[in-house]
Amino acid sequence: MQLRGIDFGNVFGASGVQGFFGEGYWFHKMWHLFGLNFNGMTFVAKTATLLPRKGNMLLTRHYTPRYPFPGCVKVKPFRGIMLNSVGLSNPGLGALLGTGEWQKRTKPFLLSIMSLAETPKKRLEELRIMVETIGFVKDGFSAPFGLQINLSCPNTGHDPRELIGESARVLEIAASLGVPVMPKYSIVSAPIQAVRELNDHSGCDAICVSNALLFGWQGIDWHNTWGSKTSPLAKLGGGGLSGKTLCPLVCEWIARLRDAGFTKPINGGGGILCSEDVNRYHGAGASSIFLGSVAVLRPWRVETIINQANNLNWR
Repeated sequence: MQLRGIDFGNVFGASGVQGFFGEGYWFHKMWHLFGLNFNGMTFVAKTATLLPRKGNMLLTRHYTPRYPFPGCVKVKPFRGIMLNSVGLSNPGLGALLGTGEWQKRTKPFLLSIMSLAETPKKRLEELRIMVETIGFVKDGFSAPFGLQINLSCPNTGHDPRELIGESARVLEIAASLGVPVMPKYSIVSAPIQAVRELNDHSGCDAICVSNALLFGWQGIDWHNTWGSKTSPLAKLGGGGLSGKTLCPLVCEWIARLRDAGFTKPINGGGGILCSEDVNRYHGAGASSIFLGSVAVLRPWRVETIINQANNLNWR
């Protein structure tokens, strides 16, 4: 997928699937011995906020998870699904930029940011500061990069429908950075016609869909899917569902958006656990895919999935 002349490839990582800087997680080292390979996948950094955010996952001084099995993540590998309520734990954009790690990267990649302020006015101001902060150090980056703006995280306590309405103003602010901009949405909170309007917005280079689905969303039979109508992360807000269940739902949403006349690139993901799932996204009208939960649920398939995606001609 090319954006503003930059080749970002056919396969992206979901935000944070390799951590803040591409370091990955402890279990990746184990699975490397059994074929886990991210080669051919474009790195997308874990989402950063303007200010430090404790969230629900304690971090080390290197900004990696402190514990190998954090309580804010629940996995059902046999069902091919997982829940997380990490809550955007991060040290803040300034601290992450201060490490210089992003500036050292040599291949095109994406930064991911999100505003968590309480009102639309304050969120836009936070976003403006984040864009300006990145702009101050932009010339120090060795590789071209794009900006993924998260407008859909299910674990922040905001009504995501409010965030969707801010898209046009968000894109106007981000345009000053002069890099490809890709807002990220959830099928739960992004009306087809509202997103369709972004097709005519010059500041929107592509969109990304879908983020995890908030536990309890009426579009899913939670008893059959998870085995309970009550989330094991209820005390942490319920969490967001990733994995197998998302694939048909997101593909249907993408197909409907294409039918509505949306022609810009769509980076689609959610529930891609095998090569056939890649074909489903391709057939639905995606322009590229992103991989997330597969790195936890089916890590030995990652290389095959990437190769399959890179052998297809995407729209």
